[in-house]
Amino acid sequence: MADNEVEVEIPIEENGDNGDDQTMGEAEAEATAAPEDDPTGLENIEPAVPEHVTFLDCLRSPIVELVVGTGADATILSAHQGLLTSSPFFAEACAQFDERSQPRRIELPNDDLSATSSVLEYLYKGDYFPTITNQAMEYDSTVPHPDNEGVALLRHARVYILAKRLELPKLATLAHRKIHLTQSTAKGEIEYARFVYRETSAEDNIRRPVAQFWATRSHVLRHEAEQEFKRMCLEYPQFGFDVLSLVLDAQEKRSSRAEVVSSGTSSGRKRQRMI
Repeated sequence: MADNEVEVEIPIEENGDNGDDQTMGEAEAEATAAPEDDPTGLENIEPAVPEHVTFLDCLRSPIVELVVGTGADATILSAHQGLLTSSPFFAEACAQFDERSQPRRIELPNDDLSATSSVLEYLYKGDYFPTITNQAMEYDSTVPHPDNEGVALLRHARVYILAKRLELPKLATLAHRKIHLTQSTAKGEIEYARFVYRETSAEDNIRRPVAQFWATRSHVLRHEAEQEFKRMCLEYPQFGFDVLSLVLDAQEKRSSRAEVVSSGTSSGRKRQRMI
């Protein structure tokens, strides 16, 4: 008869090997898990929404004084800083102010008062007088008739130049559009052309429409303002060259079309032989 087998139970200690294995597994899992503070790459999926600035917020902003002109001719205009800063030029100037800046003042010694007023009117209203209604300019009683001095054209031209300097492209576009809708005379157009060629660079797009205007109408307009046209060409030779170039381009195109019609084919221009 065999001996009775005795079963011996070995108690598992809580801090035994098995417990250690379990603890180590949990530690490794925690170590490999991404910390909550580490970036996951999902932070920028939804872009941040810029804070909406209302018109009321602009009206609550500090008042800034614009000193236009110098000496006894200087005029102080006031505007809210929140509206001025839509211009990068004014935004940079306002960045120099702090809580102790009293008054907040920006000097504009060389700017035109009327043009500066039109800029402020645009910043507050989104337009300036005279406005455009149904593709026509609002009546302006301050413009003489006939406008031989180019008063209306120069008003918008000065706004255009100032808008470019203040980095307000939409205002510059608006002023340019008003220039094209303004009625004037040949003498007024010459005054406008003189201002444009004096105040702008050769790269400015506003010059070409001026030269184009005179190139297409010079055969009529020069009889109305022949002496003024002559003085303009002598004072600004680039103006005369631009007009002449456009006239010659138009003449060359007409000649090319005439050659095509007469010959039935297009041919290059040949130099005449000397015999």
